[in-house]
Amino acid sequence: MSEINSAEKFIISSSRVTELSPDRVTWIRIGEDSDGQRVDNFFLRVAKGVPKSHIYRLLRSGEVRVNKKRVKAETRLALDDIVRVPPIRVPQKRDLVPRAAPISDDTLPILFEDEHLLIVDKPAGLACHGGSGIAFGLIERLRASRPNQPFLELAHRLDRDTSGAIIVCKSRKALVRLQKSMREGGIEKHYRTLVKGDWVNDRQHVNLPLFKYVTKEGERRVRVDPEKGVPSHSIFTLIRRYGDVSFLDVELLTGRTHQIRVHAAESGHPLVGDDKYGDFDFNREVSKGLLGIPFRRMFLHSYSLAFEHPVTHEKMKIESPLPEACEELIRVLNERKTV
Repeated sequence: MSEINSAEKFIISSSRVTELSPDRVTWIRIGEDSDGQRVDNFFLRVAKGVPKSHIYRLLRSGEVRVNKKRVKAETRLALDDIVRVPPIRVPQKRDLVPRAAPISDDTLPILFEDEHLLIVDKPAGLACHGGSGIAFGLIERLRASRPNQPFLELAHRLDRDTSGAIIVCKSRKALVRLQKSMREGGIEKHYRTLVKGDWVNDRQHVNLPLFKYVTKEGERRVRVDPEKGVPSHSIFTLIRRYGDVSFLDVELLTGRTHQIRVHAAESGHPLVGDDKYGDFDFNREVSKGLLGIPFRRMFLHSYSLAFEHPVTHEKMKIESPLPEACEELIRVLNERKTV
């Protein structure tokens, strides 16, 4: 009898791995949550706390096997593969680490959900991921809210101060296919923004290469750089002019960090409320009521997403209404314009 057959009653699904045994082999059957994942990344996930050097030593030595065969770190796992994990002791620090607080549907409204995708309406001020002084972000709190959901990963990101529609994948298959579609331009993304000044053209293409860098203070920033920058393309379409400010739709043809913010600022029309690339004196006056009411956030909202569903191939069009503060400011500007 083979080793796998004799231990078959101990085979567990990859979606249900909570800990590895320190004194016996653990057999794991790959489910949809890990289908297509590299074996080293899978091992790093299920053996959190174990030093990377130890994990790669186990892979090189052949103690980690897939379907009884030695594998390289870059080997991709497939549905129903059986992974052999040798006895391994994982440091038990969970009780000492703060846990993410669940997030309610009131805080994170659901725009669409099926067995593969979860599209939510992110509020401004909520980071997508923990890090850089933020303990937990949207994805960590979402996982805490759904402890029985085996797989939850962001398909893309929004800046912390940007609100609106964002896609979370509930299966690796959906994630891989959707991200491939994004790289090939298969997702149409539209944003709504308010910028300083009188925007001139009804429709304007902005093609400026963007380069990411870190300031001396450790802050992540982006600048236009013809030599080091990567191609970046935004289409700005005028919705309405209000004199001091202009209301625009922005279509992203590429998805670079801070792309809309930098493209708008470089065009001479920084985003209202932008604390990195904006007009700080103007923003201060806006926060005090310059535009009719006090407004104290960045006006950038992920308004709509149009794409083909990565699994069902259904044509999807998701829209997120403007948040109350943005909607109220536009209402006041419209009333002021018609007086």
